[in-house]
Amino acid sequence: MSTPSPLTRDGFIQAQDAIAQAAEEKAAQRQHAKKKLTARERLSLFFDDGVWHEVGQFIGGSVRAGRIGSAVAAGYGRVQGRMVAAYAQDFSVLGGTLGKVEGDKIVDLIDRGIRMRIPIVGIQDSGGARIQEGVVALAQYGRIFKKTCEASGLVPQISIILGPCAGGAVYQPALTDFIVMTRENSHMFVTGPDVVAATTGEKVTLDELGGAAIHNFQSGVAHHMADTEEEAIDYVRSLLDYLPSSCEVAPPKYEYIANPEDEAAARGVAELVPTSVRQPYDVRDVVRSLVDHGEYVEIQDLFAPNVTIGFACVDGQSVGIVANQPMNDAGTLDVDASEKAARFVRFCDAFGLPIVTFVDVPGYRPGTEQEQAGIIRRGAKVIVAYANATVPMVTVILRKAYGGAYIVMGSKSIGADLAFAWPDAQIAVMGAEGAASIMYRRELAGARENGTFEETKARLVAQYEEETVNPEVSVSSGQLDGIIAPADTRQTIIDSLHLLASKDQRAPHVKRHDNGPL
Repeated sequence: MSTPSPLTRDGFIQAQDAIAQAAEEKAAQRQHAKKKLTARERLSLFFDDGVWHEVGQFIGGSVRAGRIGSAVAAGYGRVQGRMVAAYAQDFSVLGGTLGKVEGDKIVDLIDRGIRMRIPIVGIQDSGGARIQEGVVALAQYGRIFKKTCEASGLVPQISIILGPCAGGAVYQPALTDFIVMTRENSHMFVTGPDVVAATTGEKVTLDELGGAAIHNFQSGVAHHMADTEEEAIDYVRSLLDYLPSSCEVAPPKYEYIANPEDEAAARGVAELVPTSVRQPYDVRDVVRSLVDHGEYVEIQDLFAPNVTIGFACVDGQSVGIVANQPMNDAGTLDVDASEKAARFVRFCDAFGLPIVTFVDVPGYRPGTEQEQAGIIRRGAKVIVAYANATVPMVTVILRKAYGGAYIVMGSKSIGADLAFAWPDAQIAVMGAEGAASIMYRRELAGARENGTFEETKARLVAQYEEETVNPEVSVSSGQLDGIIAPADTRQTIIDSLHLLASKDQRAPHVKRHDNGPL
């Protein structure tokens, strides 16, 4: 390829453009054959109208020599009108491997995001550390880790995995707030199949070792699984709609115009929740009926589904949602659900997002499996998250809240500013049947002998429910701020958030805390 002389202004620019175009054409040939987009195509898809400003394009390269710079493209632009910094690894250049130049560019971009106080998005597609550069490449990962930790809790950080992410490289996405993977092509693992086979003798495929399904359903490493690259990028764009640019600014607040559909959904919310505490239902339907336009962006929907977390708007105010999910394991808390909820609450607190908690929980999941998995240690994480949170917190008990799980799910005693319950809600140390069996065991034993067991048990259960588990007891003791009609739930949440709007008055320009992995 002949290039114009770079010694003249116009010639240099023409040569630069020609080299970049040739490199992009080469990248397209390689990536499109794998049904993957190029690094710059991904960034163009991410930013509004495909407009973004690339920085450091020729660092490590040379216009005179006709070489593009490195295996990473970095820049900034607007997403839904707000400035965001982003980089994308370029697998078409040396397999997207990371060397000194690539590390410098990524560290520089993260540093720009920190200085500008804007979100940082990284698109991962790399063969790992560049072997030819040895310890220099490894040291760059250390610099990236450190800079990512510096940004944690200061600006939102999101990783999109659109190819391999292996070895030490996996820890950088793990340090960010959210990880999005695609069903095909995305892989994350510390050691690859060949190393696993050589060291343990285990034969395993890429998907079995670190595919999107593994990390979304089992490990909990990822927060969303998309079918395509386009869907993954669109999901991240939607996610950013609910997040502030940094911890130093207020969460997004949108103009909300009341509409009949939202009002009708809120009035009919009681119909979504069965009166029987044993009957399952999808709590996400409840959430959607109470938030603006029924729009709920769920996080980690495939992992620990007995709890649902995500973002929504209430009267235009962006909030974080935490809710027990009776559709899965009756909504019990276990080690995975506790860690899932805990880190989400910490994220919301770090970035000033109010937390709305919907409670319908029978307790912690019992059994030796959970005890041996560390339910005491790991279950305590959700306690720490709620107890230390300083953002506005509103809790609504929909149907039941028993034992320790009642305490940790945003109760007033652990830090909720305002807590409410529906009229039929049951709040107690345990369910009425279990409690009656313990409290009245002698009377029940006698009833069993004289043949009146069922009638006696029913009477004692009803008596316990009347005296102990109804929400009136919690109201009179100050553990609830009120019993509300289901149809009034949305307005109660709106009024509560308005009341608490001035609560989070911490010193400006101060990072609250990081949001590293728990």
